Amino acid sequence: MNDYDIAIIGGGLVGASLAVALAESPLRVVLVEAAAPPASSPLWDERCIALNDASQRIFDSYGVWEALRDDAAPIVATHISERGRFGTARFAASEAGLPALGYNVPLRAIGAALSARMQGLKNLTLLEPARLSALKPGADAVELTIESGGATRTLSARLVAAADGARSAVRDLLGIAAERRDYAQHAIVSAVRLSRPHQGVAYERFTPEGPIALIPKPDQAASLVWTLPDEQVEARLALSDAEYLALAQDCFGGRLGRFTELGRRWSHPLARVLSRSLTAPRTVFIGNAAQSLHPVAAQGFNLGLRDVAALAAGIAEAADPGTEATLAAYAERREQDRGRVSDFTDLMVRAFSNRVPFLAQARHWGLVAVELAPPLRNAVLRQHLGHLGLPRATSSAAAEISPAAKVPSPLGGEG
Repeated sequence: MNDYDIAIIGGGLVGASLAVALAESPLRVVLVEAAAPPASSPLWDERCIALNDASQRIFDSYGVWEALRDDAAPIVATHISERGRFGTARFAASEAGLPALGYNVPLRAIGAALSARMQGLKNLTLLEPARLSALKPGADAVELTIESGGATRTLSARLVAAADGARSAVRDLLGIAAERRDYAQHAIVSAVRLSRPHQGVAYERFTPEGPIALIPKPDQAASLVWTLPDEQVEARLALSDAEYLALAQDCFGGRLGRFTELGRRWSHPLARVLSRSLTAPRTVFIGNAAQSLHPVAAQGFNLGLRDVAALAAGIAEAADPGTEATLAAYAERREQDRGRVSDFTDLMVRAFSNRVPFLAQARHWGLVAVELAPPLRNAVLRQHLGHLGLPRATSSAAAEISPAAKVPSPLGGEG
């Protein structure tokens, strides 16, 4: 079969999530992924991603959360501060009547859960490893040229969902421009073992060089994400584990006792990349293909998963999922959430990396205001939970998501 309703280009976490989201729909789906699934096993220092409450609800509605539950470390509170100043902002899950604000989950576990859920889906064809080499939009479908195992085949789909990352091949082939803001920073991602219980608290501490974050992991460990200027990264990666731990300890402080062991280190450059359009003829961009953000406040993947939820809700029962009206409705639903989150992360990065004295005072009083002013505090908490961008349920694929809009707010009543 070479004719499909949906062709998902990119089988990473966002693309796979969309395939799973459409599992109960009548749509015929093909997923094209360039890399074969990696083999991996649990390790204490494996890379994780922080899922907020909205993302946990989405995964639960797609039938994958139970497979993630045992690997997920609850985040029951957050603590935000700036080095050298006493202002802090703290949030607790109990404020919102929730067991956790979110969960820190290994990438391996999410990939494995999605892969297991995809196996056997009657409406899904998996092509991996396979690569998109050309596409040609038409009035009723998009023609795609796929290369796999030295052979070439042609597919057609009424809608192409581009989930192929910040350097989207679909975006390039269609000539869709992207706005890029280079932060001249790298994130060094690792893990540390702690001498003191983290008690489920996630910390983000801002410094003039960039934020340092610790997110709870099981077994008295934490993910460590340290953002640094480009010119410092090579030297930091060259340090011994003991030297790196000592510097990280000095930057973070002693709230969690001593850092007793350092895991493997990865680094990657940081930039904001926003597609100039969320749609093209019979094409939609989701996840990093639509927007790739700075990791501050861990918003990127959570935003991409809300892209998935909104798209699945809008097309699951559509007679033709690629019509101009359907895509326009999707773009209208997602633009506000995307703009709010991308502007929020960009503001955080630029404000807290600036050494101008009056901005330092503004940052300090801003944290104090978030801690003490109920309306601002409530808005930030709702953003943190992901509820502001959570779509209303419009199909069976998202039927369990809408209750998030009724989670009690920390001010009482329904948020």
